[in-house]
Amino acid sequence: MKVGTIEAALDHIHDGSTLMYGGFGGVGNPPTLINGILAKGVKDLHLIGNDAGFPSIGIGKLVSQGRAKTLLASHIGSNPVAGKLMTEGKLEVEFSPQGTLVERIRSGGMGLGGVLVDVGIDSMIARNKQTVEVNGQRFLIEPALTADVAIVYAKKADTYGNLVYDKSARNTNPLVAMAGKITIAEVDEIVEVGELDPEEIVTPGVFVDIVIKSQGVDWKWVWE
Repeated sequence: MKVGTIEAALDHIHDGSTLMYGGFGGVGNPPTLINGILAKGVKDLHLIGNDAGFPSIGIGKLVSQGRAKTLLASHIGSNPVAGKLMTEGKLEVEFSPQGTLVERIRSGGMGLGGVLVDVGIDSMIARNKQTVEVNGQRFLIEPALTADVAIVYAKKADTYGNLVYDKSARNTNPLVAMAGKITIAEVDEIVEVGELDPEEIVTPGVFVDIVIKSQGVDWKWVWE
């Protein structure tokens, strides 16, 4: 039984934690967990995810309120606050092409050391990065990505942590779920083991440590 409380889940997220999150433009970000992190007052986070969300939507709330120290993402254009913080030197941003980023996350979840890519091989992207030659072609070595805690959002879970996603809200969540030392899944519905259609399960429960019930996007968290 992996079902827990929001309080127990937040016990794993501290100042300075490396936090990986699923989602794409806010869709698929876990709202209850993000609101809880805000209310708890966690700061200096090292965020890893596809994007910076929007200023008041999804992971963008953490970025906009200055809770992140660094951000590794494929783009931040949807959140102008992130760009402002970056230019002011208040947020350190590392950009990674989207395909490369998700492969680095997948590699982390699979226990691999990294991936070989040719994107940016002769550009400023290659600065200070290792290269390797394979079959006469040069590649950049992009290291795998893992996190202290991974937070994901799913439609359904059983009590063992098997996850079913809702359409496009699936996005990067299955990859992120594999790459955390601790993975916390926020879900809309929790059922007993055996109630999920095995053909619908995308993330096996072996990757999930804690399951919490989502309170929805409009839920107001009060940290005591």
